[in-house]
Order: sequence, then C-alpha cells, then structure tokens
Amino acid sequence: MPADELLAVRAGEGDEDAFSALVQRHAAPLLQLAERLLGNRAEAEDAVQDGFVSAWRRLPEFRGEARFNTWMYRIVTNRCLNVLRARRPVVPLDGAPELPAPDHQTSPERVTESRAATQALAQAMTLLSPEQRACWVLRELNGQTYEEIAELVGISPQAVRGRIFRARRGLTEAMGAWR
Repeated sequence: MPADELLAVRAGEGDEDAFSALVQRHAAPLLQLAERLLGNRAEAEDAVQDGFVSAWRRLPEFRGEARFNTWMYRIVTNRCLNVLRARRPVVPLDGAPELPAPDHQTSPERVTESRAATQALAQAMTLLSPEQRACWVLRELNGQTYEEIAELVGISPQAVRGRIFRARRGLTEAMGAWR
C-alpha cells in the first residue's frame, strides 16, 4: 500500500484514484474528530467534506513538510473551529456521542446516570471557547501530543498547554456536582 505522501503527490498531479485512496484511509478518523469537536454528525460530515475539497484544491502545493494526516487534521480542525465560532454558544445536548456503559454497570440506574453525565459534559463543553474545546478534544479524546496539537491548531505548544489547562479547570468547575 503506497504511503500517504506518495498518494498525495500523485493526487496533486491529478490522480483521482490516489486521492480516493487518501479519502478512504482518513475519512473515518477525521469524521470522529469533527463529530467530537462539533457534537453534531451532519456538521461534522460537512466539515470533513469541505476539508477534503480544500485539500484536493491545495494538493499541488503539498510539499510533504508535514505528514498528510497531520495536514488533513489541521484543515478539518480549522473548519470545525470556524463552525464553532459561527454558531457559539448554541450546541444541542443530544448531539454529544453517548459513552457506552461498562458491562458490569448496565443497570438502568447506571445507564441513566451515564447519560446524564454525558449530557452534563456536553453542556459544560459549550462553556469552553472553540480554541479550548479543540485543544481539549485533540488531547483528551484523540490522544494527540501538545506538539501535534500546536501544529494542528497553528499555535505554540505553550499556548496549547494553557488552553488545555483552562479547559480542564472550566470542565472541572462545571462538572463539580458529578465528582
């Protein structure tokens, strides 16, 4: 299977099959990221689609200074931040993905409690700035390093640390009743 960078070069030269392979390879994780950032499947799908359209147009400029998936994460993250800035502060609570309950905690009380906690977290996340939310999601839910987040969001690792710190503090305060 060709490396992403080789496929990106081919796609930049107009090879639609190479671009299709990149889309198939990266669409699912990018959609998961966008859905976590936006809390809405339809908006996430639009952000990822817009990201791929933008990438297709800009592929001739892709020089491989960053890995292709890092480049795509940045494009999609920026699309999501634009959507969050445009719609803030309204976020539907039912748009947050529901976390599955562990097998040993499947009682109706535990399931109800888990749903309520998920809704409380979704509500608490609306209190974060779009930038804090993006950094927190990339770190806590996607497991990105501070350096990777800095590259994706276009800020310094120090600024990423500050945003994640403020996001954690805000979420801790908002979720105080759940501790």
